[in-house]
Amino acid sequence: MELYEKLLEKKEKLSLIGLGYVGMPIAIAFAKKVDVIGFDVNKEKIELYKSGIDPTKEVGDEAVKATSVRFTADETELQKARFHIVAVPTPVKTDHTPDLTPIEGASVILGRNLSRGSVVVFESTVYPGVTEEVCIPILERESGMNCGVDFKIGYSPERINPGDKVHRLETIKKIVSGMDNETLDTIARVYELVVEAGVHRAESIKVAEAAKVIENSQRDINIAFMNELSIIFNKMNIDTQAVLRAAATKWNFLSFYPGLVGGHCIGVDPYYLTYKAEMFGYHSQIILSGRRINDDMGKYVAENCVKKLIDANKSVKGAKVVILGFTFKENCPDTRNTKIIDIVEELLEYGITPLIADPEADANEAEKLYGIKFIDVESIKDMDAVILAVAHEAFKKYGEEDFNKFYGKGDKVLLDIKGILNRQKYENAGYSYWRL
Repeated sequence: MELYEKLLEKKEKLSLIGLGYVGMPIAIAFAKKVDVIGFDVNKEKIELYKSGIDPTKEVGDEAVKATSVRFTADETELQKARFHIVAVPTPVKTDHTPDLTPIEGASVILGRNLSRGSVVVFESTVYPGVTEEVCIPILERESGMNCGVDFKIGYSPERINPGDKVHRLETIKKIVSGMDNETLDTIARVYELVVEAGVHRAESIKVAEAAKVIENSQRDINIAFMNELSIIFNKMNIDTQAVLRAAATKWNFLSFYPGLVGGHCIGVDPYYLTYKAEMFGYHSQIILSGRRINDDMGKYVAENCVKKLIDANKSVKGAKVVILGFTFKENCPDTRNTKIIDIVEELLEYGITPLIADPEADANEAEKLYGIKFIDVESIKDMDAVILAVAHEAFKKYGEEDFNKFYGKGDKVLLDIKGILNRQKYENAGYSYWRL
């Protein structure tokens, strides 16, 4: 009997290794069809899941309470499964080179608990070659088995968009790949159980790996172009948003907007691709140029905040500034790889210690990673400048009266990074308004 049928008949189990913003929705989805073991090394997170709490806010507490996923931090439980999905983060180091520590660690744990006849699918974003050149040797070493004989391997890049309730696992076509046709067929059929949009069978594991890194590299380059336009148009005293609205009336204009590019994909994946390119003696020109522009945008925002303070005849050193929003994207609690920290650090260079408020963010995570403590929005008053940094739905509801409460005497400096406010309205109300 094939592994696919055994999973359906619940004679075999599926494991999910890494229960974060990507892994958790996958585990919940598969648990509606097959028996699922959800493993994570973070014992605190596992206890939250067992208590019916979803710290990622991706699926919600009710879905966690209702699921049949067996949550565990005991790696030996993985021995009970024969279809394994690895969904751990793949960050970059401070020098922008790939940090494969999480995926190597997950491979070690899975390898020493791997059962004969298993299929292992990696979902983590990597450069072409990592699955076969890095992960397989670790699995073989730890398990004492041979890949292709005792277990099979595949790759299916994650496409989950944290905080997005429209583009979800079920609604996004899934790329799948396997080391041979039989493995590819098994992996495709298993994913088809939960992916309503269907699957795309890639020709090879390397093709699937490459497809993932170029998806986000393409987006990164397009945003970098918008950011560069924003810098140019600001020098010309032209509103970038107005220019983009006008240009978008052409049928083939691509709708991208300037902004801070953080998170675990768009700001990271290009470095994986260029790192691999360097191995082959090619130094990226377009990709790395885009990265440099996007990496500098936090500093650019802070500099313009300082300029606005000077224009408003306010003392820069010791100025009272509050930043609304700290997560890497809207309506998501994740603060890892947020570019808002770049604004904070640059303002500190000018003698400004900004206050930060974010009702959506994981406060414990922010304090642990950055040493930052949030304040309540209700406590904001007597500010010289307000930086609206993240387009949370809660912030979108703010009107002029809400912002007026935040300021003290003198001109009201307002930086609307995402351009969610009506510029003319606030300028007519006497605000010193700026946006990308």
